[in-house]
Amino acid sequence: MATKQKNVRCSFCGKTHGQVKRLIAGPNVTICNQCVDTCAALLHDETGSEEGVAIARELRVPKPHELVAHLDQYVIGQAHAKKVLSVAVHNHYKRLKQRNHADEADPYDDVDLEKSNIMLVGPTGCGKTLLARTLAKLLDVPFTIVDATTLTEAGYVGEDVENLLLRLIQAANYDIPRAEMGIIYVDEIDKIGRKTENVSITRDVSGEGVQQALLKILEGTVASVPPHGGRKHPQQEYIKINTEHILFVCGGAFVGLEDIVRRRVGNQAIGFHTDADAKTAGASEPGEGLVVPESEDFVRYGLIPEFIGRLPIVSVLGELSQADLVRILVEPKNCMVRQYQKLLALEGVELEFNDGALMELARLAHEKKSGARGLRAILEKIMLDVMFEAPRHKDVKDIRITKSMISEGRIDFESIRKRQLKIA
Repeated sequence: MATKQKNVRCSFCGKTHGQVKRLIAGPNVTICNQCVDTCAALLHDETGSEEGVAIARELRVPKPHELVAHLDQYVIGQAHAKKVLSVAVHNHYKRLKQRNHADEADPYDDVDLEKSNIMLVGPTGCGKTLLARTLAKLLDVPFTIVDATTLTEAGYVGEDVENLLLRLIQAANYDIPRAEMGIIYVDEIDKIGRKTENVSITRDVSGEGVQQALLKILEGTVASVPPHGGRKHPQQEYIKINTEHILFVCGGAFVGLEDIVRRRVGNQAIGFHTDADAKTAGASEPGEGLVVPESEDFVRYGLIPEFIGRLPIVSVLGELSQADLVRILVEPKNCMVRQYQKLLALEGVELEFNDGALMELARLAHEKKSGARGLRAILEKIMLDVMFEAPRHKDVKDIRITKSMISEGRIDFESIRKRQLKIA
C-alpha cells in the first residue's frame, strides 16, 4: 500500500508524493498542493484583470478642453502646463478604456499604446501638486502624494520605494483593481538627483539608488507591497499590484536647472519665468515661449538617463506674477479669502478684504518668492488674532481688512471692536 502511494503522481505536474506536501485524489485524477496554489493565483489574477477592465470602461474620460475648463476653476495661470497635462491624462485614461477591447474593424487593433508618465518642473508654490490633485478628483480615481526625500534603497534607513504604492492602495481602500488606475504624485523628485554627473563608486542610497529602484515601478511591473508598510522580510505576505496602468506624475523645483538650460540654449527664455515674460519672448500663449529642458539637462542636474526616459512628458510651470497671486486670493472656487469668510460667517461675522489689502498681500508673497504657499502663510499670521477673538465677542458683526492692516503684519481686533461699539 505504501509503495502504491509513493508511485502516485500529480496529474498536472507529475510530481510524486515525496516531492510535495500533499496529494489530493479525485475520480481518476490527482492534484498536488503546489498546483492548487498555482491555479488559485491564476484565477485571482484573471478576476482582478476583469474587474480592472470593467472599472476602466465605466470611467468617464473628459475631453482635454473639458479638463482645462475644470482646472481653470481651481488653478490660476499656467495655461500651457494645463494643456500639456490635460492631453496626457486624457490619452492615458483613453488607453485604459481601450485595453483588452478587440475590434476586428479597427486597423490599429494590433497597436499597443504605451504609458507616458509626466514630469512637472517649476518653482515652489506655482501649482504643480494642485494640478495633479484636481485632475484626480475630477476623474474620481485614487490619488496620493509621496515625498521622494523619504525614499531609500532597500536595506537602508528610510522607506522602500514600494511604500508609495501602499499609499495608493490605502487611498483606494485596498481595492487593488481600482488602485491600479490611480495617480501617484511624487514630490521633490529633484532631491534624489546624484550630486555630480560622474557615476559614483560608493552607494548613493537616497539619490541614484532610489532612481534605480523606481525604474521598474514607473515602467510597469507586478510589485510586492508590504500590507502595513515598513521593510520587507521573507516570512511576510505581500499585496500584489500591477503598476502598468498607474500614472506617475513627478514634480520638483529643480533649483539651478535654469542655469544648465541657459548654457545649452543661450539667452532664450526658459521655464522659470512668469507668463508676462513668455509673452515678451513672442509666445502666442503663456508658457509657449519657454524652453522645455531636454534629457541631457536633467542628466547634468543629476537624474540618470533611464529614469528620465520613463518620464517622456515634461511640462514647465512659470513663476506666478503678482497679478496671478491676487487672482488666487479671490477667483478659485475654494480661494483663501472665501475660506476665511466662511469660517467667520459661522461665527456671525462678515469679512471683507478691500483691493488695497489684496494687492499688498500679493506683493508680500511675491517678494518672498514662495508662490501660493507664501500667501497662505501670510494670511494665517495676519488673521490669527481675528480667528482667536471673534468667537468670544458676539458684538463684532463685520470686519474690513485694509492695506494698512496687512502692512502692519497683524489685525488689531480690539480696535475694530471698540470702533464698532462707538458707532453703535
